[in-house]
Amino acid sequence: MQAEKTIELVRERFANGEAIKLNLQAQEQMDKGDLTDAAQTLELAMRKDPTLWLTYYMRARLFAQEEKYALTIQDCNWVLRKYPKFIEASLLRAQANANLGRYSDAINELNYLIRIRPHMDSYARALAARAWFLAACPSPAFRNAGQALQDAKLACKLTNWDYANAIDALALSYAEGGDFDLAERYANQALTVKGISPRASKRIQRHLAAFKQHKPVRF
Repeated sequence: MQAEKTIELVRERFANGEAIKLNLQAQEQMDKGDLTDAAQTLELAMRKDPTLWLTYYMRARLFAQEEKYALTIQDCNWVLRKYPKFIEASLLRAQANANLGRYSDAINELNYLIRIRPHMDSYARALAARAWFLAACPSPAFRNAGQALQDAKLACKLTNWDYANAIDALALSYAEGGDFDLAERYANQALTVKGISPRASKRIQRHLAAFKQHKPVRF
């Protein structure tokens, strides 16, 4: 479950244009793996407008890439207090809780997001995220290969098989169920998705290496 979705902005009235441009610059830097430069850019954005929700969300994404998950949650909480329906922040918070071992908090948030049925893209991302969690959770009490497979298949269908994270979640689900041939097949397919980020590509390649050794993936 990775929060790598490019943010499409709807400009708010009175929003600080310079701060928004800096946020988009930081997003590009993170996509390239330039985390130090992204941190400096976000610091500038925060100075331009310390009230802009987007800066807090982008900083949360940066903290997640730096594995500073408590700080990720802190910034997601800030965003969600202002915009409770901002699904991307909820997904990122669930990911951070999962990586901190707060599995109940993570799955409860994912279940909630799926239950409220947000717009199609967000719904598909929530399904892919839950599939990832159910297939790769280190705790066997939370893993469920059958549900993971169901979620991942629907996420792939809803995104027209054009969302690398959903296809990767499908590969993880097959691996958790012991079908490593299909896991390899879908991991390879995920790598061919147009526009896949270098970071996502490296992660899926690691998954593929595990599948070739007949090993499921754990986050």
